[in-house]
Amino acid sequence: MREVDLPTFASARADGAMVIDVREPMEYLSGHVPGAQLIPTGQLASRLAEIPRQAPVYVICASGNRSSSMTSFLVHAGYNAWSVAGGTSAWISADMPVIVGRHANVA
Repeated sequence: MREVDLPTFASARADGAMVIDVREPMEYLSGHVPGAQLIPTGQLASRLAEIPRQAPVYVICASGNRSSSMTSFLVHAGYNAWSVAGGTSAWISADMPVIVGRHANVA
């Protein structure tokens, strides 16, 4: 499994890496990683054009289950994708910044 720990993810995010949140819209609105782009699991296959193929892409969900399966899907499709260990729950537990509401592109 292609997975990164929170410190590695936090560093990549701070450097401007793309973050895809594969949760459902209501989950995303209740709290998400700053800068994360919402692409729910059910829409990922139809929205591949929005994802850079060469640069690393970090996939996050609530706990790591959905992001793990969506990362596998992306890797098999030729993307440099990584699942974030522990998901948004671990991010919040580590007292990392969270955005509530629709704002995706906030640093």
